[in-house]
Amino acid sequence: MMKIDTEKCIGCGQCVKDCFPMDIEILDGKAKINNKNCIKCGHCIAVCPKDAVSMDEYSMEDVKDYDKESFSIAPDTLLNFIKFRRTVRQFKNKQVEEEKIAKIIEAGRFTETGSNMQDPSYIVVREGLEQLKDLTFESLKSMGEYVLNNHTPETRLYRRYAKMWLKMYEEYKENPKNDKIFFNAPVVIVITASSQVNGALASSNMELMVNALGLGTFFSGFFVRAAQESKEIKDFLGVKRRKEIVTCMILGYPDVKYLRTVPRKEADVSWK
Repeated sequence: MMKIDTEKCIGCGQCVKDCFPMDIEILDGKAKINNKNCIKCGHCIAVCPKDAVSMDEYSMEDVKDYDKESFSIAPDTLLNFIKFRRTVRQFKNKQVEEEKIAKIIEAGRFTETGSNMQDPSYIVVREGLEQLKDLTFESLKSMGEYVLNNHTPETRLYRRYAKMWLKMYEEYKENPKNDKIFFNAPVVIVITASSQVNGALASSNMELMVNALGLGTFFSGFFVRAAQESKEIKDFLGVKRRKEIVTCMILGYPDVKYLRTVPRKEADVSWK
C-alpha cells in the first residue's frame, strides 16, 4: 500500500500531476492516495519534494536521493560506451564474482516494465553448467535431425543451421572443450519473463552493466531455440509458470581485447 506522511506533505500536487493511473487527489490541502488504481510504479515517491510518500510492499531502502555527480553520464560518453560494446565469445578461465553477478541482476531489476509488471526472473547457472551444456547440445542435435529429415517450407529455412548444430554436437562429443554454444564461459544467466519486451529491456540494461564491470557477454539465440524445444532444459532451469525464456547471457572475463568501434548501416529513420 502507498502511504502519505501528512506531517511532511505540503499539498503541492506534484504527485497528482505525475500519477498516470490518476489514483491520487488533494483533500484538505494534503495528498491522498486511494490505492485503487495504483500500479506501484513509485513516481509519487520520486517526484515528492518533501519525501512524504512511502510504500510497504517494497523496501524503501532501495530509494536514493538524486545528486548530479552520482547520477549523471555525459551523453557522448554514454554513446561511445554503447558503440564500443562487443559480443564476446572468448573467455578466460576465471570465475565471475557473486558481487558482480548481483550488480548485473540489479540492473535488470530496475529496468522499466509495462504496467510495472516487474516480471523478469533471473536464473544463474554455474555449478550445473555442464549438465545444461549436455541438455542443450542434445536438444540441438534432435532439432537438426528433424530439420534435415523433414522437407517442408518451414524446415527449409533452418537447413543451414541444422547442419551447423549437428557439427557442433559432434565436436562437443569428441571433446567437451569444443563448446560452440557456451564457449567455456563460467556463468550463464537465463532471463525469463511473462512479456518478451520486458525481458529484452532488462537484458539490454544488464549488458551495459556487464561491460561497465569489465566483463563480456553474448546473447545465445541457439540456446533459447534449444530450450524452447526441450522440456528437460525448462525443468532443469525451473522456469516458472506463465513465463518463457527470453534471453540467455553467456558471461565471463573476456580473453580478447577490442581496440576500436565498428561501422554500422545508416539508421533507417522516417520523419513525419
